[in-house]
Amino acid sequence: MMRTVVLDIGETLIRDDRHWGSWADWLGVPRHTLSALVGVVVVDGRDPSDALRLLKPGVDPDAEYAAREAAGRGERLDESDLYDDVRPALAALRDMGVRVVVAGNQSAKAGDLLRSLDLPADLVVTSAEWGVSKPGPDFFHQVVGAARAPAGQTLYVGDHPQNDIFPAARAGLLTAHLRRGPWGHWWADDETVRQVADFSIDSLLELPRLVDPSWGTAPPA
Repeated sequence: MMRTVVLDIGETLIRDDRHWGSWADWLGVPRHTLSALVGVVVVDGRDPSDALRLLKPGVDPDAEYAAREAAGRGERLDESDLYDDVRPALAALRDMGVRVVVAGNQSAKAGDLLRSLDLPADLVVTSAEWGVSKPGPDFFHQVVGAARAPAGQTLYVGDHPQNDIFPAARAGLLTAHLRRGPWGHWWADDETVRQVADFSIDSLLELPRLVDPSWGTAPPA
């Protein structure tokens, strides 16, 4: 029985188009160039920020992030950044009495921006606000605490095997690998990912039925 569903943020709830596009604009390179380099690090299983380092060797992403914010060209999020299935899926889970937590590797500002969207979630929190980040075990220790349920009754949903599925499984959580975004698509059919993930899904709208297989079926006449 699943009592809590915890969801990653980037490419699980929100599209990364704006994120990478704004980085390309800031660094003065064509958006397609950075997009292609993101593909390179996806295939290699590397950290996403390595795409920036391939563009600008020696770049300090944290320093550049601060410079962007100071220049008024920092993070933005609005309704258009959400995938279409986010609100209906999360609302359905809450209607079923499931606790919904949003927790991923994001800045404190991203946490404020997400909360301003008033998602149907019981808690929205980021790694920066916790002071720990994925794939570190301390992040998933925080996840278990935020879930308010045993790890074995908590489902973590994400697109990234190394940051989401593998460390969540090591923490004893149930896991669902989402075929979405570069990491989700590239690694979706990887044998190890398939073996480790408890579920493989193509849409968040599949989550209510994972919690309750009878969800969405009409009652007998």
